[in-house]
Amino acid sequence: MTQTIGELLESAAGRALPVVRGIDDGQLGGGTPCAEYDVRALVNHLFQVVVNFQALAAREEVDFGQVPEFVAGDWRGRFGDETARLVEAWSVPGVEEGTTGRMGLPARTVGLMVLGDLTVHAWDLARATGADFVPEESLVDELGPGLAAMAPQAREMKVFGEPFPVGEGASAFERLLAVTGRDPGWRPTETAGAAGVSGTTGTPGAAGAPGTTGTPGAPGA
Repeated sequence: MTQTIGELLESAAGRALPVVRGIDDGQLGGGTPCAEYDVRALVNHLFQVVVNFQALAAREEVDFGQVPEFVAGDWRGRFGDETARLVEAWSVPGVEEGTTGRMGLPARTVGLMVLGDLTVHAWDLARATGADFVPEESLVDELGPGLAAMAPQAREMKVFGEPFPVGEGASAFERLLAVTGRDPGWRPTETAGAAGVSGTTGTPGAAGAPGTTGTPGAPGA
C-alpha cells in the first residue's frame, strides 16, 4: 500500500531530527556535500524549505528568494517544532489532491520534493558533522523513482549536478544520492566544500527540487 506524504515525512523527520539537534556550534562553519553551503547555511536552507512547504500544503504562496536567518537562539528546538508542523500540514485529509505552487504541480509531487530535501539534506548534514544517518528502506523505495523522474528537469534548472557514477553494488540510497549529483562516499576535508558536488537538492532560486528534489524551489518559483 502506498504511504501518504504525511507518513513518509514523519519517518524522514524522525531520522533527520537527531542529526540537526546533534550539530555543535563549532561545526557550523564546516563544509558540506553541497559545495555552496557550509553547515550553517545548509541548516538555514533546510529550515526555509520546511517552513515554506507547510505553506504549500495549505495552497499558500511562498517566496524562496527570501531567506530569513533561522540559525539563532534555540534553533535546534525550533527545527523540531517546524518539522512537526510540516508533518501535520501534509497529513490533512485531501492534501495530496489537486495542485499547488506557482507552477501548478501535482500536490503529491510537491510533497515528494520536500521529502527529498529533508532526507538528502539530513544526509548532507550527517556527513558534514560525523553523525549517523540511514533513512528507512520504505522511504527510499518511494522516493528513489520520484527523484529519478524529476532529475532531467532538475539538471536543466541547475538544481542537480550530473549523475555521480556508482558501481553495481551500490545500495538504493547510494543510487538516489548519485542521481542528485552527490558522491555517496563524500567526507569532509580541510578545504571545506572542495569535495562537494556541483548540484544540490533544492537550491533556492533554482526552481526545481528533488527537485528536491524536481525541486524544492520549483513549486514556489
